[in-house]
Amino acid sequence: MNPLSRQEPYVIQREVKPLDFLAAGETASDFKETLKSLGIPPEICRKASIVTYEAEMNAVIHGGGGVVALELSGDRITIVAADEGPGIENVSLAMQEGYTTAPDSIRELGFGAGMGLPNIKKYSDELEIETELGKGTTLRAVILLGPSDEEVNDLCPTA
Repeated sequence: MNPLSRQEPYVIQREVKPLDFLAAGETASDFKETLKSLGIPPEICRKASIVTYEAEMNAVIHGGGGVVALELSGDRITIVAADEGPGIENVSLAMQEGYTTAPDSIRELGFGAGMGLPNIKKYSDELEIETELGKGTTLRAVILLGPSDEEVNDLCPTA
C-alpha cells in the first residue's frame, strides 16, 4: 500500500500517565510499529518514534501525564502531545540543548537531560508549541513523508 495515496486520515491516540517510567516509551514503540506496518519508510518511522518518545517523556516527567496522538494524512505525519501540567515558563530557553527543569530525582533515574524539545525540533519538519502557565502545553510536530525543503535544497543546490 502506498501511504501517500491514503484517502482517510489514520489516527491513533494513547494516554500517558504521570511518572510511569515502566510504561514510558510504549506509545513511541506502538506508533513506530504501526507506521512500519503501513509501509512508511524506515527513516520516517525513526523520526516519528524519536519525536513521539521525547513528547511522551515530557508528559511523563513534566506534564502530569497527558495524551499523545499520531495522525497520518496525505503527505504528513502529525504528532500532538497535550498535557495539563504547569506549562513551559520560557519556551526559547527550553529549546536549548541541556536546559532542564527536571528535578534531581528524575535526573538520577537517567531522564531529564534537557534534550527533549531540541530533539523534537531536530526530527520534525514543523513544530508548534502552545503553552500557558498553570494550564498545560500542547505540542504539534509534523513530519513530511517526502523530502523536506531543506533536503531538496541539499540535493538540488541553486547556484
